[in-house]
Amino acid sequence: MHAAGLDALWFTTEAEVRYFTGFRTLFWQSPTRPWFLVVPRQSRPIAVVPEIGAALMAQTWVEDIRTWSSPHPSDDGVSQLASVLRSFPKVGMLMGAESSLRMSFHDFQALRAQLPGIEFLDASPLVKAQRMIKSEAEIAKTRAICTIASNAFAEAPSLFHEGQTLSDAFRASKIALLRLGVEDVPYLVGGAGQGGYADVISPPGEQRLQPGDVFMLDTGATLQGYFCDFDRNFAIGHASDTAKAAHSTLYRATEAALAIARPGIRASDLHRAMAKVIGQVDSDVGRMGHGLGIQLTEPPSLATFDNTVLRAGMIITLEPSVTVTPGHMLVHEENIVIRDGPPELLSRRTLAELPVI
Repeated sequence: MHAAGLDALWFTTEAEVRYFTGFRTLFWQSPTRPWFLVVPRQSRPIAVVPEIGAALMAQTWVEDIRTWSSPHPSDDGVSQLASVLRSFPKVGMLMGAESSLRMSFHDFQALRAQLPGIEFLDASPLVKAQRMIKSEAEIAKTRAICTIASNAFAEAPSLFHEGQTLSDAFRASKIALLRLGVEDVPYLVGGAGQGGYADVISPPGEQRLQPGDVFMLDTGATLQGYFCDFDRNFAIGHASDTAKAAHSTLYRATEAALAIARPGIRASDLHRAMAKVIGQVDSDVGRMGHGLGIQLTEPPSLATFDNTVLRAGMIITLEPSVTVTPGHMLVHEENIVIRDGPPELLSRRTLAELPVI
């Protein structure tokens, strides 16, 4: 912050408030109340939060907690926040890609009006660089949730079967994850189709698994606020030659990425290594992996446009995709940690051959 010329950082979004305080609640699901955190350069954080959150915030390491009765029809914490920010001439806030304000624009305008001498600057590069490097404690949490999800996927032969509806298959997967110890399953998507599937973000319907289908589940389960994010593919009854070949291609693509995933290479280099195996420069889904942590997806993006230099401690996903037939695809994903040397696999590596149930 000193090098960037910032007197304080100001945050309004869940991931950043949680990262800098440890404050964790599902109450963020409600859009009614704003939440604010100020991180001064030379003193401890100041939380400006609705009164309903004061007791929980007091359980964190934050001692200076300012509150107001929220929701408020005319001043929903703006004056309280302004009284804190007034002490800091240069305030950093998130303005870049993947950021959001999470307070009404009217309130933001009102805040600016109360702080005519305060300069708001983009702190996105600073915060991005900080959060991309995980501590060993963060890595341990991610490793633990990946182990649980790997164990749940290992139960696939007893969870999924021909004739089962996708909604029942998704439900069985979620129950297994919870039974094995995950905290929550906020993200579970997938698809099924003959030799491949049409998309990778669908909620489940009443479609039934048929012989020759490739069934994919992509799970973002959490443990103590940290995500896993990887998928597995299963052929139902039998696998077509094209599906087998596509799965083999994806396996070899991730092998190519694992072979070069070292500190000093760029995110775009991993994309290039996987794209070379697949035989395409641009991915139809825009990228072939991303960062992972307290959010399901974090920077960097494994894409041609992202030249972020990888460093030890980064947790990333390897997520190549390949078109099987027109309108049908296969996607594969693994979770790894960049180390000084070969990367550490957090997800249990998939089989080289497409599993058949």
